Amino acid sequence: MKKTKPKVLALDLEGTLISNAMSQIPRPGLFEFLERCAALFPWLVMFTTVKEEKFRQIARLLVDECKTPTWFANIEYINWQGETKNLEFIPNAIVEESILVDDFEIYVHPGQAAQWMPIEFFDYPYPEDDKGLFKMLNKLEVRLTSSE
Repeated sequence: MKKTKPKVLALDLEGTLISNAMSQIPRPGLFEFLERCAALFPWLVMFTTVKEEKFRQIARLLVDECKTPTWFANIEYINWQGETKNLEFIPNAIVEESILVDDFEIYVHPGQAAQWMPIEFFDYPYPEDDKGLFKMLNKLEVRLTSSE
């Protein structure tokens, strides 16, 4: 039986795309990663513990600094509650057609481990040669290819 082709990519912010909400250091390859994800998936959403107002400030700064595509400032933000990132919080999305890219397993909702793609934690000293996003892009492309 072939897997359901993922249509929604839910992205974590801190430790995944940037250092954290305080220092806001973009992960190497961030712009290219987001561009490729937008080409691979029809729907991208932000699924983070950072409150939306703060996230929007960070996103605008990243756009202004040309670290992300301009559309990133307006990416759909998922409001959620509880201890885990339940993909059912994404309006009108089918859980089995969604992927969560996150660095912490504790945020994976029970029963949704198959939807989680763990990414290496982007941590101090924030190496300029970090390949975490590049590696994740390869994993995402393999996952999409295997579900065709």
